[in-house]
Amino acid sequence: MSHKPIWKFAFALFASFTICFETMAQQVKLNVAVAGLNHDHIYLIMNSYQKGEVNIIGIAESNPDLIQRFKQRYQLADSLFYHDLPALLQKRKPDAVLAYNAISDHLAVVAAAAPLGISVMVEKPLATTVKDAEKMVQLAKKHNIHLLTNYETTWYPSNQEAYLNIKEQNLIGEVRKMIVHDGHQGPKEIGVSKEFLSWLTDPDKNGAGALTDFGCYGANLMTWLMDGRAPISVSAITHHIKPAIYPKVDDDATILLEYADATGIIEASWNWPFSIKDMEVFGKTGYLQAVNEQQLRLKENGNADYKVYKAKALAPAYASSLGYLAAVLRKEIIPENDLSSLTNNLIVVKILEAAKIAAKTGKKVMIK
Repeated sequence: MSHKPIWKFAFALFASFTICFETMAQQVKLNVAVAGLNHDHIYLIMNSYQKGEVNIIGIAESNPDLIQRFKQRYQLADSLFYHDLPALLQKRKPDAVLAYNAISDHLAVVAAAAPLGISVMVEKPLATTVKDAEKMVQLAKKHNIHLLTNYETTWYPSNQEAYLNIKEQNLIGEVRKMIVHDGHQGPKEIGVSKEFLSWLTDPDKNGAGALTDFGCYGANLMTWLMDGRAPISVSAITHHIKPAIYPKVDDDATILLEYADATGIIEASWNWPFSIKDMEVFGKTGYLQAVNEQQLRLKENGNADYKVYKAKALAPAYASSLGYLAAVLRKEIIPENDLSSLTNNLIVVKILEAAKIAAKTGKKVMIK
């Protein structure tokens, strides 16, 4: 398999190639170390562990309540647990470290793993500040490791097929406007764990509130659609609609990205009546919406009606973070400018930091 960015393989992703990729996926089961248990996305990897899809060879966690909770729920041995990541990595050599902790702790994870030549995948976004993100980039490059960022929306068949339709098939012409909605009723309202809620609503540990938590999705997708280009400028408005619940952080954000030939609008909220993750793209000759994880809606110039269709299934290497990570480590995918790549996600952090400044000052922030 040739070494190309993710979208160059795009047509190979779909059902006709699934059997081939499934065979490869079965040949390798990753040995991973887990850094932290206080991010509720941890349950995704634990479910994969229960299904036998991954080997967890060590867990770094210092909270005794979390340790006990996970031991009981997943029947985990005492020997799996270490007080911190450096102690774990002295004893175990995983294929990669998966970070399920506060965003502000991502730098420490990379600092522990990179000098040992161990690649890292963090939960979105990459970092809380551009300063931390740049330090992480330097560590990754110095020690020649992969540093990847995991977003739920990366593995949506609808988003991958939308990208193909736009970039490969040119169904709607050149991109002119992108609108991405990501949000729900609020983390407390939907019942996240107390450990997750504690840092998610801390401006130092999470970087912001809804602006970071959900704004990163749109920044990630728009950077992908703009072929890895950073916007020229960022403007933003944030609201504090529920200060009694979220006293320290915003709970609603609207971010405007200015490109030379396109505009991006990111809408992120903890104040919506239901959960939504969708993406609308207006092109020169048509309109395409990834309505949800599976459905797309297309309207081409001159057609009176919308075409609604279901995205094709993705092969394992592109359908989950574990499948993707395994393919990257096997050098079957080179993550140059794709959704998980370091290049894309450094720009995401720059967008989010600029949005916080813009919201605070009321002024447009130029991206350098």
